[in-house]
Amino acid sequence: MSDYYETLGVPRDASAEQIKKAFRRKARQYHPDVNDSPDAEDKFKAVNEAYAVLSDENKRAIYDRGGDPMSGGFDGGMGGFGGFSSQGFDIGDLFGAMFGGDFGGSRGPRSRVQRGKDLLARLELELSEAVFGVTSELTINTFVACQNCHGAGSADGSDPVTCTQCNGRGDVTVSQRSLLGEIRTTQACPACQGYGTVIKNPCPDCAGHGRVNERRTLNVKVPAGVDTGNRIRLQGQGEIGEGAGPAGDLFVEIRVRPHERFRRVGQDLETYMNLPMTAAALGAKIDLGTLESERDDCDPNDSTVQIDVPEGTQTGTRVTVRGKGVPSLNDGRRGGQRGNLIVIFNVVTPTKLTDRQRELLAELAEERNETELKAVISHDKGFFERLKDAFRD
Repeated sequence: MSDYYETLGVPRDASAEQIKKAFRRKARQYHPDVNDSPDAEDKFKAVNEAYAVLSDENKRAIYDRGGDPMSGGFDGGMGGFGGFSSQGFDIGDLFGAMFGGDFGGSRGPRSRVQRGKDLLARLELELSEAVFGVTSELTINTFVACQNCHGAGSADGSDPVTCTQCNGRGDVTVSQRSLLGEIRTTQACPACQGYGTVIKNPCPDCAGHGRVNERRTLNVKVPAGVDTGNRIRLQGQGEIGEGAGPAGDLFVEIRVRPHERFRRVGQDLETYMNLPMTAAALGAKIDLGTLESERDDCDPNDSTVQIDVPEGTQTGTRVTVRGKGVPSLNDGRRGGQRGNLIVIFNVVTPTKLTDRQRELLAELAEERNETELKAVISHDKGFFERLKDAFRD
């Protein structure tokens, strides 16, 4: 008779867990699908036979006393892969050895206290709120600790008792006859759902789970400079776990609503300004309302900026106002390093003229020798591309 302990490479006082680990290692080493040596099949068969004996308490006891635990064995018609005991073979252990994981189901009782899941919520902001920062309310549906049982899950505060069906192991073994003989698979105990314990008198509010679904509101501090797609992580503000376990995190994804006057481009703000033909020709100084004017705590001195319009301004001309754009998100401070405000001009030609205005324009045209004009075809494609870019959304 083979020395099963030597075959698996474990001492004679090895625990069940040591035997299982050794079997998985040896089965993975000698399986014919991964080992093409001539003796791999025989060694794989020997490993299976050793484990079939040592993993069964009764057969291991017979073997340790010098008896033959394989008497009355069953070949199963599998040729070189026969030798599985008719007393049962845990196929989950074989699959676990070859592919990893627990193919046999649950492995021991699981804790009633679990970490909660992370949550994702979306928060819409106005452009000014995103640029300058804001503290905003956010309402979410999530699991919170049950107030009735304080997360214990029991209506009377008693502790869970050991499950009588699995004796606290959390899993049970199911046997089934097949060509391989009697195959055993392990699965979570249906009586305790794998916990190993049972709550005799569950809380009526949470049904023993220690948590309930609730709608709650929290304040989210949004830093200056956020943009659409940015996420803010609120640690421990997510879903409470089973058994009132530690909460996951809440991720708040930002969406910035479009603004009627300003458009964000990186750290810059862009705005378009219609400019009368006369102002474009002669130059002017124009007061422009800034995004700061939409803040509740706006300083009156920051509500407008004066724009210098140079003489001869054309449609598409850009004027830059330094430091009136978007703060750097990494800066984390209001009034930190900011981008610029870009003003793009659109020169407006009047469509309705009085007789006097028409007369004045005629005099100007005559003075500039522009009364008779010949069409000039421009091949400067760059001009049209620049014009298109100026008004592209």
